[in-house]
Amino acid sequence: MSHFLHALSVVNPSALRERHVEVPDVRWEDIGGLEDYPVEHAAKFHKFGLSPSKGVLFYGPPGCGKTLLAKAVANECKANFISVKGPELLTMWFGESEANVRDLFDKARAAAPCVIFFDEMDSIAKARGSGVGGGGEASDRVINQILTEIDGVGKQKPIFIIGATNRPDILDPAVTRPGRLDQMIYIPLPDFKSRVNIFKAALRKSPLAPDIDIEDMARKLEGFS
Repeated sequence: MSHFLHALSVVNPSALRERHVEVPDVRWEDIGGLEDYPVEHAAKFHKFGLSPSKGVLFYGPPGCGKTLLAKAVANECKANFISVKGPELLTMWFGESEANVRDLFDKARAAAPCVIFFDEMDSIAKARGSGVGGGGEASDRVINQILTEIDGVGKQKPIFIIGATNRPDILDPAVTRPGRLDQMIYIPLPDFKSRVNIFKAALRKSPLAPDIDIEDMARKLEGFS
């Protein structure tokens, strides 16, 4: 009985390790201020025999629409969507963090076509060798596993990886090498026009009082995300 009680104290419940697969309902028109991003050239890729990128990295200040944009990508591509925050993959037990990464990609392959969204990617993909002691070694093993899984993504099971970070400067350079997350897209704070469009997108289904001035509100929110 003592062995059973000890096991209960150290094993994570499987529900905590589950990754929820969803079909997002976010569309481009739901995202105000990022109208220039949905550019499609599928026909040109097919014509010239080009292989599409395996992934992309969104970077910029927090609260500027990186998660919303990732969901819109999945929706417009008619793909399933798995979102995971970097720290959720990390545990204190040897080898379990790497196993969590493998399980994540296994679930994505089973749900293909699928978009995997790594939020707070800098927490699990810092430059290797930058950590101290055993924690640094564990972090290096996790990033090695992530890179291995990205390299293993193939056409038979279409998976697209999106990473998001506020600190691209501390990411391991291998993450953004060609064939991995080799497209970097800056998501800035919204300017005046973008703030107006954000208000319009958020309020388009809501009745507004006649004295509501969206442009005036947008002017007063300079510097807001």
